[in-house]
Amino acid sequence: MAAERIRRAMADIEAGTVAAQIVGALSRNGGMSAAQIARLTGLARSTVSTAVTQLKHSRVVLEVERMALEGAGRPGTLLALNPQAGTCIGVHLGYDEVQVVVADISHNFIAQKRFDVGVDYGPQQALPIVKSVYEEFYRAKGLSRRSLLGAGISVSGPVGRNGILQRGGILPKWAGLNINTLFSSVFDAPVLVENESNCAALAELKWGAARGASDFVMFKIDVGVGGAIVNNGAVITGVSGGAGEFGHVSINPDGELCRCGNRGCLELYASFAKPIEQLSRVHKKPITIASAIALAETGDAGAMRMISDVAEYGGRGLAMVGTIINPPIFVIGGRLAHAGELLLAPMRKSYERHTLIKTHDGTPSAIRVGKFTENDSLLGAVALVLDNHHALIAA
Repeated sequence: MAAERIRRAMADIEAGTVAAQIVGALSRNGGMSAAQIARLTGLARSTVSTAVTQLKHSRVVLEVERMALEGAGRPGTLLALNPQAGTCIGVHLGYDEVQVVVADISHNFIAQKRFDVGVDYGPQQALPIVKSVYEEFYRAKGLSRRSLLGAGISVSGPVGRNGILQRGGILPKWAGLNINTLFSSVFDAPVLVENESNCAALAELKWGAARGASDFVMFKIDVGVGGAIVNNGAVITGVSGGAGEFGHVSINPDGELCRCGNRGCLELYASFAKPIEQLSRVHKKPITIASAIALAETGDAGAMRMISDVAEYGGRGLAMVGTIINPPIFVIGGRLAHAGELLLAPMRKSYERHTLIKTHDGTPSAIRVGKFTENDSLLGAVALVLDNHHALIAA
């Protein structure tokens, strides 16, 4: 079987070799030209060319067409991993939803589904859904389940290196559980687990608003506040998986009690949880983040005020981070990012007011909306597998 031969050929590539470096670069970044591979890896063009010829002969690497820009001449070609070499699954365990996606090793996203499961759901609800969708995807798309290289799981909360969810403020029934072990019962393949904001940062780094950047900060505003720090192309997780939890920095020690057990956390002021409650009470009907943004766009004073107030505190949060690490880019994610300039304009003003380095002092930090505000954490779960493909395919 061709797919099995290709997979064996990829598994036989010795770690650390030129071929392994090229395959790793294509797995992490998708389609690239030989020149781009040489720049990224630091290998000589001639060395890349020789190794690529061998990889093409074994069908591990294929040439794919790149569309030319208008007026830029004929289409060119890119090098990409053969999609028959393997597939991967991404799963996101959100506040009140479960998302599942399947992709192949060449960065083609094949199918995706989202399920509303309500708040406070547990493994007994989520695991059967994920298993059923996984089997349905592979059956409907004619994919062999033997092609599965691994599954990436994005979870709302800090995850330790042992795969255990450290805190369960958003997913209380999952706290203290080993997410890796739970999903190993679903997939006959390795399982990788990471915090949702870290996964979101990986998605924006690989395909989105931070593509090409090596250093940036992810800042997510939704019914909670989360974040991630990317340094030199890698997410900083911290010794216990708690790095980037900006929402749980206490800005008012005498403030209200937060779900994490501390008082006056940034999340109490910069998330959109309370504004939704207040707007629902005013309008005498359930209001969602999407409908609040729609109200604000039509000029509703209350919705506009709520977004502006959240932006003020969000800007203060960014300023704290900016004063500590001064990143070149802030990528704003979460569903409230759909508000666009209604959120970003007051957020930028608040950041400028509260950060140490002002615009007139030098190059300011850019604040931009992420590309994947609806499913960044889900796509980042796929990135977990793509970034570790060789270890998984050789397992």
